[in-house]
Amino acid sequence: MILAFDIGGSRIRAAGWDGTRLSGLGEVPTPVGDRAAFAGTIRKFAKGYAAKGIAISIAGVVDPATGIGKVANIPAIDGLALGPELRTATGLPVLVLNDADCFALAEATHGAGRGHGSVFGVILGTGVGGGLVIGGHVVTGAGGYAGEWGHGPVIRGEFAFPCGCGQLGCVDTVGGARGLERLHQARTGTALESEAIVARWLEGEAEAVATLDLWRELVAGPLAMVVNVVGADVLPVGGGLSLAPGLVAHLDQAVRQRILRSTTGPLLVPAKCGADAGLLGAAMAGQAAWE
Repeated sequence: MILAFDIGGSRIRAAGWDGTRLSGLGEVPTPVGDRAAFAGTIRKFAKGYAAKGIAISIAGVVDPATGIGKVANIPAIDGLALGPELRTATGLPVLVLNDADCFALAEATHGAGRGHGSVFGVILGTGVGGGLVIGGHVVTGAGGYAGEWGHGPVIRGEFAFPCGCGQLGCVDTVGGARGLERLHQARTGTALESEAIVARWLEGEAEAVATLDLWRELVAGPLAMVVNVVGADVLPVGGGLSLAPGLVAHLDQAVRQRILRSTTGPLLVPAKCGADAGLLGAAMAGQAAWE
């Protein structure tokens, strides 16, 4: 069995993978500020299981050359080589991957990207994320940043907002739920939550329609560039915004108008693996590593 963990800033979810199915092992709050407690939590889950290893999906970027992670929302392990730390704590091999990479791998092997050679997973959640899978393997790239299409100074003018990465005009500042809210307030002077903006868009309310059209314009171009560069066959889309009826199709239409190759069918499609994508992707990566 492989022990899989999906670790975010609020919760740690655990599951066992027997090669066929995931079995939930429970969830607990993430000890965000206590390194020893963090390691102890993983050790408690691992105790008593004859596992091949531990595979972790984490909300952070892991440098494949050093194993050091950048995990801003979990200070206890930020800047730490988490794999060796947890191997010492548990006595088991440990594999640590970015959560967007795990999402992409899950979708490529068991979800909307199954059967495709090049899969780019897109996350439209609080912010923007992505992961690239080619030939069934995650492409991490130098520093572990492959797939991070949300960053880079690509937006100019009045909607070029400061980004947490230190740059100006990143897609991450407009593409996720908080970005949609930021755009709407900049356009209208009215602060609304993303759910309300989308609901009004679905009702045809003029200001919401204008905001979603602007959102699509700002997001579709950079995403089309990603498709051209990596040659993606399909882009499964997950995250909270992807659940809005018709939103993925709305964006897909604009992306397909901007790419080089012709395609009559959808390119961006709703993800299929749901809340277990992180666990499943981590388990798949562990299975490949320890076969």
